[in-house]
Amino acid sequence: MRSGVIAQKLGMTRIYNDAGEHVPVTVLRMENCQVVAQRTKEKNGYTAVQLGVGLAKVKNTSKAMRGHFAAASVEPKSKVAEFRVSDDNMLDVGVEITVEHYVPGQKVDVTGTSTGKGFQGVMKRHNFGGGRATHGNSVSHRAHGSTGQRQDPGKVFKGKKMAGHMGATRVTTQNVEVVSTDTDRGLILIRGAVPGTKGAWILVRDAAKEALPENAPKPAGIRAGQKTEASAKEGAE
Repeated sequence: MRSGVIAQKLGMTRIYNDAGEHVPVTVLRMENCQVVAQRTKEKNGYTAVQLGVGLAKVKNTSKAMRGHFAAASVEPKSKVAEFRVSDDNMLDVGVEITVEHYVPGQKVDVTGTSTGKGFQGVMKRHNFGGGRATHGNSVSHRAHGSTGQRQDPGKVFKGKKMAGHMGATRVTTQNVEVVSTDTDRGLILIRGAVPGTKGAWILVRDAAKEALPENAPKPAGIRAGQKTEASAKEGAE
């Protein structure tokens, strides 16, 4: 299991393939995505890496987090997240992951916070069909109708689809395709839509339901000149 990455959503555009067909893509940007800390079985009970991305002002970073970044010898980060990894894919603190971590055609899972839409009715929130337009209906065109029974059970069951707050929740979209990457600008182009607004932080992981391509770099696609423990062991052997 490889580490995922943290990227920032820039928006959507389209590109053209060799057949001249346009492909809608979401543009994600990786900026200084570095390993900030390690989680090991001996100390924490599980293996994972903590990544940080972006640059944050020192004055806007808490004292505890300033010490955390100083211990890793990295600049303060805007966003920090953990990714579970296997023992053979552990990364050294300070290593920077690039967009070459993913290869074109690879399937990934993307996680983000969906766009908040405020208080919405059941037709928009749950795709209800609504009431009749005529034949005596005058005030219930978009109403949800009955919400329960009479004296027995005398309540509305939990989970009932009703009007309420919509969006602004954690959403994961699985098996989306990486169309291409731009190493120079640090861009990842994902086919289709990705949850979140422009500027939102997106977590990108290898697809859980698809096999990892053979040409995907292991333990990760890191910046040239940096080495991991696994690569150092291979070189020694």
